[in-house]
Amino acid sequence: MTEHTLTVAGVAVDTRHWIGGERVASADTFTDVSPIDGSALGEIARGGPAEAAAAVAAAKAAFPGWAATPRAERARILHAVADGVEKRIEELAIVETTDNGALLRSHRRGVMPRVAHNFRFFADWLLTLDHDDFATRGHTNHVSWDPAGPSVLITPWNAPLMLATWKVAPALAAGNTVVLKPAEWSPLTASLLADIAAEAGLPAGVLNVVQGYGAEIGDALTSHPDVRRISFTGSVPTAQRIAASAAPRLTPLSLELGGKSPLLVFADADLDLAVDLAVEQYDNAGQVCLAATRLLVEESVAEEFTRRFVDKATRLRQGDPRDEATDIGPNIHPRQLEKIDGFVRRALAAGARAVIGGHPRDGQYYAPTLLTEVAQDSEIVQEEVFGPVLTLQTFTTEDEAVALANDTRFGLAATLATGDRERAERVGAQLVAGTVWINCFFVRDLQAPFGGSRHSGVGREGGTWSFDFYCDLKNTVTAPKGWKDHG
Repeated sequence: MTEHTLTVAGVAVDTRHWIGGERVASADTFTDVSPIDGSALGEIARGGPAEAAAAVAAAKAAFPGWAATPRAERARILHAVADGVEKRIEELAIVETTDNGALLRSHRRGVMPRVAHNFRFFADWLLTLDHDDFATRGHTNHVSWDPAGPSVLITPWNAPLMLATWKVAPALAAGNTVVLKPAEWSPLTASLLADIAAEAGLPAGVLNVVQGYGAEIGDALTSHPDVRRISFTGSVPTAQRIAASAAPRLTPLSLELGGKSPLLVFADADLDLAVDLAVEQYDNAGQVCLAATRLLVEESVAEEFTRRFVDKATRLRQGDPRDEATDIGPNIHPRQLEKIDGFVRRALAAGARAVIGGHPRDGQYYAPTLLTEVAQDSEIVQEEVFGPVLTLQTFTTEDEAVALANDTRFGLAATLATGDRERAERVGAQLVAGTVWINCFFVRDLQAPFGGSRHSGVGREGGTWSFDFYCDLKNTVTAPKGWKDHG
């Protein structure tokens, strides 16, 4: 091992940036800490404007060659990246669990296989990407997707590798080169991805990974004149800063932001299913942007729903995420835990009642919490907590349910539990959300559009929508006359 390598559960991770096909150190570092026990994992290269400029320069230099690479060859390399991910699922799973505290069993069985699928899906979609030619007064229109150029991808800490590859895979498939900036609280699997991509034969400079703290490196990336696309997943305030940085050059943005999603439970719903859906919102310690944190329950079944919910939720096991029996792990960072507890304490002081939870536990663990007696205009109902904290409100009519559901500045997702098909269609059509789930949750097909309304984002990812963003669409119009015979 070298001074630039740390070991996580026997897995070696290089702590330097990956720029232009080489490892690059920085003069400064930051400490990466495991949320499981607060232990320091190691020192990570802390980039700034110089590293940002070098990464964009490498991406710019590599772009012409990668953009000109035939689709079939790009797809082959992306499948090779997927092969590499699948060979290292166990290593990726344990490193990410140690780094961000999510359940190891989930990483092994769902998350890391999905990472490989991200690459395979967009590789295959690339090969089918086409639009039928059409005629205009005898002229032929031909639509093509031209690679846009170097793309900056800034990704969050709650599902680091899966959310990164939702962006990396389509950007690379489209023929763009990439500068990936992972979240500083969970940077390790992005470094492993760079190794896997290089081993798969991805040319130098096509994928670059730079680490650093927020604006120190982010501003230099998002304001760079050679960047042609910016995709960000994270908070609204950071998105506003990125948009301001990109505005002078009109760099196109894709923003997947926060949520305050509702779960509407009607009296005709299967209550056991509805309770299962509600308790599922504690997944990943509540650190899921899509989570339906506002439970809206029809008054006539609210008491029975709450009883069943409490019975199920209090049987969840919270602890070390590496333990197969654990249901809820830690929150990512002491600052996040403090933020969560602040929301809850202010809500309790304002008159809310904690049915369960309402307090932190040892270390970086927060007890699963359900708050009732909350006002619609209260902070706890209107703002994203991003922790294992749910609120419960009641309604008496369908119109009231829809009004409550839509009464925030967000619109990322909504979940609806009902046994009435007509009601499902009627209410689903009125909900302001990028995704509406009916009697299910978190079913995500990559060919479907994903994104949010209002302050939950700008643009959509998935299927052709991803290529529409990462490419410059061109329409070539050809006249039927004017040709010379060169025979």
